Order: sequence, then structure tokens, then C-alpha cells
Amino acid sequence: MAEAGTANLPGVSNRPAPIRIEDLADPVLAPEIAEMMEQTAPLADQIELSPEAVLGAATAQTGLRDFGPGEFRAPLDALCRAMDAEASFSTMGRVSQFSQLTAFAVNRLRIEQYIKDHPDALEVPIHRPIVIAGLPRSGTTHLHNLISADPALRSLPWWESLEPVPPPEEAGITEGRIQRAKDGLAIMKSAMPHYDRMHEMTWDHVHEEIHLLATSFSTMLFDCSAVMPSWRSYYKQHDQTPHYQYLKRVLQVLAHQRPPRQRWVLKSPQHLEQIGPLMNVFDDATVVFTHRDPVSITASFATMICYSARMSATHPIDVHTIGQWWAQLIEDMLQACAGDRDLVPSEQSIDVLFHEFMSDDVAMVERIYKLAEQPFTPDVKAAMDAYMAAHPRGRHGRVIYNLADFGMTPQERRQSLSFYTDRFAVELEH
Repeated sequence: MAEAGTANLPGVSNRPAPIRIEDLADPVLAPEIAEMMEQTAPLADQIELSPEAVLGAATAQTGLRDFGPGEFRAPLDALCRAMDAEASFSTMGRVSQFSQLTAFAVNRLRIEQYIKDHPDALEVPIHRPIVIAGLPRSGTTHLHNLISADPALRSLPWWESLEPVPPPEEAGITEGRIQRAKDGLAIMKSAMPHYDRMHEMTWDHVHEEIHLLATSFSTMLFDCSAVMPSWRSYYKQHDQTPHYQYLKRVLQVLAHQRPPRQRWVLKSPQHLEQIGPLMNVFDDATVVFTHRDPVSITASFATMICYSARMSATHPIDVHTIGQWWAQLIEDMLQACAGDRDLVPSEQSIDVLFHEFMSDDVAMVERIYKLAEQPFTPDVKAAMDAYMAAHPRGRHGRVIYNLADFGMTPQERRQSLSFYTDRFAVELEH
């Protein structure tokens, strides 16, 4: 890693110097991670990436068989075929992807069993959620965290997103799920020690609902796994409304499990290109659209995806292919947002420009609360101030991003994305 001077942000003392990640293509792994990857290699030959194998493993693990509504089966089949034929997974990647798919299937089985045991869970209203829709790196995480600091609202912690319903022996408790989340993060941070510079991860941090959507096996989360054109094509060509309906079902289960039943605050970049399905299911939502210079976003998010790929992709990693793939996905999401933005009524939506949000974040939250008719009391402001004091921006240092790492230029991206920056009057950063 090459250091690039020191930073001097107000409120951040002893901040680590910025770095440039120089081993994106040829990762240098910690010895314990390299050993773990070597040990998993023999398992890869035994992995069958198929719906039958995934669902069978989940049934064997839980003893349950009812996966609920069948809308998930076709996308799971398309996903498995794409993973098997198109993804350049390492042996570790193949094992971990099968494990993750199985975990989603296990979650689905437990969700459905919970509904059988507590049918009144489906009577829990998901009333007027506040939904944040914006690209990664556009301020969505900070905004999500600020709003989630309000004790009057319900959000999704990381540990709960991984296991929405506990195994039967842990019914009514959270300690087991929390410990497993901590253990997983410890491995991740050993493998990717600079990840917190890009996106801080803690066991209790507020997470987006994309892992809940994954229990339906139809979400852009899987685009983060590998470059899989057939999966992307399948996903875009199919109406996602049934999968948003299943998301609502999961939210009802979560609210039933852990009362009080409060208003939800949700967030995902996926919503940018699924505004129609989002509003089909959550028609009373207040939707907050965040906007930032997409050229800056492309460079930073491509770096984060390529950095994450060291644990799942064959080495050397094809950073140009991954970076340019994500440049196109980002463009696709922004095209969808520009085309469908007006599907959300003006009295239920607001556009938040990154530079305005960064100049006075709490004031922007107050504007959002006014639109959403959510009380912004002195106690709410105090809770947000306390959050910011405990989590100063940039405390882990930052990463220096460069589009040239992915064979792209700012000029080319600026031209391709002008439809979006012009449409929303986005302030350009370069």
C-alpha cells in the first residue's frame, strides 16, 4: 500500500493516512487467510451449484421442507446456472457461494416455519416506511445510520440481516446470531483489512435489506458475486414485485419477533432500478433519493468490488472486466432512476444532493422528517448527535480511487452519465 499524505478533517484526530490499494489484481493475503483458502480447495470439487443441491442442503441442516411461495425457484435456477457457467470463482469462492445460497435457503425455511407457528405475523402492518434509494458511496449509509439512531424507528442490524429467524434452540434470544456475525466479520477483516476505510462493518451496524431480498433469490446482491451476464439479463427481464412482496413478508416476521412494532427505515441501491416494484408493495413509503457525482461513485465502488473479489475470484483478478461491468450496471441503475423517478408522488419523495447533505447532514434529516411526518424532537437530534460523536466520518482513513485502474477515463464516464447529472443537477466533483 502506498501512503499519500495525511488528512486534516475537523473532528477526526489521528486519522490514518490515505492509501492506494495496489494489489487489486494480485492480492497479497494474510498467511492465515491463504491457509484457509488452501484448506477449502478439496471441498470445491464436491460442490454442485444447483437448486436441488442448495435446497437439499438447507433441508438437511434444518429438518424443514416448506420453502413457502414458489416465486424463488426460477431465479434460483437462473442464478445457479450463471454461477456454474460464467462466474470465475476460485475454489474458496465456489465453496463460499454455495454456503451463502444455502444460508439464504435456511433463512427462508425458518421464516416460513415462524409464520406457521405465528400466523398473526402476517397481520403486522408495514406502515409508511422511510426508504433510502441511492447509489453506493452517495451518502446513503451515513443517512441510514443517522435516521436509524432515532429510537422511534426500526432498522435492520447486520446480525439480524444474516439470520432473520434463529434456529429453534435459540428461540427468543439473540446472542448466538450476534456471535456468529462477529466471527464472520473477524475473518472478513483479516482477509480485507482496509475494507472499513470504504464501508465500515460491525456486528450491530445498520444494514440494508438486500440480504432479506436474497431469501427470494432475486436481487442485485448477486451481481456483487461475479460478472454473470445471463443472471443480470434474467434479473432485469423479470418483474421484481413478487420478491418485494416477500421482503414485506420478512419484515412482518422481524417486527413480530422483536417488538415494539415501529416504522421501518430501509435502504438499498437496488431500489433505484426497481422503483415500480417498490411502490407496488410499499405504496405509502416516503422515498429519499440520494444523488452524487456518479464518476466518483464508479471509481470507488469498482475498487470496493475488486477488493472484495480477492476472497472469491480466481487470481489474478480481472479488474478491468469487473470495473467496466460495474460502470455499466451503475449507468443502468441511473437510467432506470431517471426514467421512473416520477412513479413516486412528489408528496412522498425528496431528492438529496450529496454536497448539500454533507454541508449540513442533520438539517437534511430534519427536512426528510418533515416530508415523512416523523417527529423531529430534541431527543431525536440528541440521538443523532451522539451517533456522530461516536462515529466520526473518516475515522478509519480513506482510500484513493482512480478510474484508470479499470481502464476508464473520467471524461468518457462523464459523457455517458450526463443524462443523470443534468436531470438531477448533481454537483460534479472532478
